[in-house]
Amino acid sequence: MAAYVISEVEMRDPTGFEAYRTLAARTIAQYGGRYLVRAGAAELAEGNLPPKAIVIVEFPTMARLKEWYRSAEYAEALKLRQSALQRRLLFVEGVLPA
Repeated sequence: MAAYVISEVEMRDPTGFEAYRTLAARTIAQYGGRYLVRAGAAELAEGNLPPKAIVIVEFPTMARLKEWYRSAEYAEALKLRQSALQRRLLFVEGVLPA
């Protein structure tokens, strides 16, 4: 069953953000992930919090997603993340077909 990384992102440092994004994208592809949403325009439909940049990445399974997140390759990107951006990060399992 597919699994998803959902990130709500706020950039802190543009240069660091680009470096993080490039490295993260490479590791996502390496672990079989693919971007579904990558900081496209977001419009608030309900609620009162302003939308931030949203990123959604699909992995083949939750196990593969967690393998990517805990990998040595992604650890290099995480070193950049602390100063480059602030985020909320969720791991969500997909729905089995009915």
